Amino acid sequence: MLVNNFLEESARKYPDKIALITPDGRYTYREIDEMANKITHSLLTEGLVKGERVAIFMDNSVEVVVSLFGVLKTGGIFLIVNPTTKSEKLTYILNNCRVSVVISSMPKLSVLKEATCDTPSVKIIYLAGDNIPSREVFAKKTFPLREIFSCNNGHKPNSHMIDLDLATIIYTSGSTGNPKGVMMTHLNMVSAANSITQYLENTPSDIILNVLPLSFDYGLYQVLMGFKVGATVIIEKTFLYPYKVIDTILKEKVTGFPIVPTISAILLQMEDIKRQDFAHLRYISNTAAALPVIHIQKLREFFPKTKLYSMYGLTECKRVSYLPPEQLDIRPTSVGKGMPNTEVYIVDEDGKKVGPGVIGELVVRGSNVMRGYWEMPNETTKKLKPCPNSGDTVLHSGDLFKMDEDGYLYFIARKDDIIKSRGEKVSPKEVENILYEIDGVVEAAVVGVKDEVLGEAIKAYVVLKEGITLTEKDILRFCSRHLEEFMVPKYIEFSKELPKTSTGKIKKTDL
Repeated sequence: MLVNNFLEESARKYPDKIALITPDGRYTYREIDEMANKITHSLLTEGLVKGERVAIFMDNSVEVVVSLFGVLKTGGIFLIVNPTTKSEKLTYILNNCRVSVVISSMPKLSVLKEATCDTPSVKIIYLAGDNIPSREVFAKKTFPLREIFSCNNGHKPNSHMIDLDLATIIYTSGSTGNPKGVMMTHLNMVSAANSITQYLENTPSDIILNVLPLSFDYGLYQVLMGFKVGATVIIEKTFLYPYKVIDTILKEKVTGFPIVPTISAILLQMEDIKRQDFAHLRYISNTAAALPVIHIQKLREFFPKTKLYSMYGLTECKRVSYLPPEQLDIRPTSVGKGMPNTEVYIVDEDGKKVGPGVIGELVVRGSNVMRGYWEMPNETTKKLKPCPNSGDTVLHSGDLFKMDEDGYLYFIARKDDIIKSRGEKVSPKEVENILYEIDGVVEAAVVGVKDEVLGEAIKAYVVLKEGITLTEKDILRFCSRHLEEFMVPKYIEFSKELPKTSTGKIKKTDL
């Protein structure tokens, strides 16, 4: 199976069912498929060939969805660029994988114009919106998407692909340098979608609400998985207006709601939503970073009839593990076991497997593991290494974990996040979990700072709930009661907010 078959099969089975709901309208599977076909025919007419790259640069919208499927139907490779990306980084991405076509929108015009001044590979630009500028603005062939959609060529095009062909390139956030392009084949993506929809028990009756950017693989897969099973997907541009999102959950009787910890932190400040009836909300899932235990407890109070899935994943393989909801009370700090069709284990610094309770690097084996990083063979070989027993390659995550006797995984830290203080190794996550238990703490981040005596001192950044007053002494007193002495922060800094990546993770490199 290919990724574009998700849409095509659901359009065949459920042509008149609502596939996608956006702030601008509702679209059936037949309509989405026909719009995608029209983009495909236009791209093929303009000479796009199998394996060429097409960048999609716009806010969450129906145009993003039909464009990615339209590109796949040509045999091309799509990449969705975060809509908040600035021109310099956009130029780098377009040049790095030699993009042939950019599909964007009028609100992105100024950034796009600046970014494409020095992108010789880009030949064609498609724009959504009104008052599309002439070719002279870009010095490249420019098409209004509206004209493409008004054409009559909505029939299915011929395609000649196999599941080993690349489907997408997902660029990492690039917090430590230029972003890397993660290459995912059709097989990688279909395998991941099969496994995730299996444990989430997705069906055509699901209504999935996505407020995450489609440039973030967690957001993208909400559309892919929804279309795979014939569900309805609602996409919002952001979680900027949380009460509006809650209204949508109630009005549309949403059954699935994927979140990240920053969304959790906002939800848990909305005490009045506890009075609402969310009986239809079948599950909430979380990834990107582990939820603090206190957030898990409070989410279950807010949504008592809803299953909560704690999950762990990497862009390089999409998803690794999930914790069955019935295990939350037993193992609240675990991110579960490897998902279906995925093998996970932990190795020491010499690459040898370790037993229960021993901290080491998590290794992932499965058909969901990436092909590699786009034209970065050295970086690829650091991550993808031969598996001694099977002969294939496995993904070394770069994350430290331990596993219990029953095979459940516990995230410790990124390998390069571990703080070495007083001769001891400190997991920032362990300290952060304690900070989150303090009543009034909304967000917390722990980092190591240079210290002549300690080697590294522990510094905690704390965001308080509005109206709450806590002092540095209050924080340290609580930590001293719940942490070993060497784990207690030396410094506490209060902040109004913490810097975030485009995917909602706390960006510790900016602290």
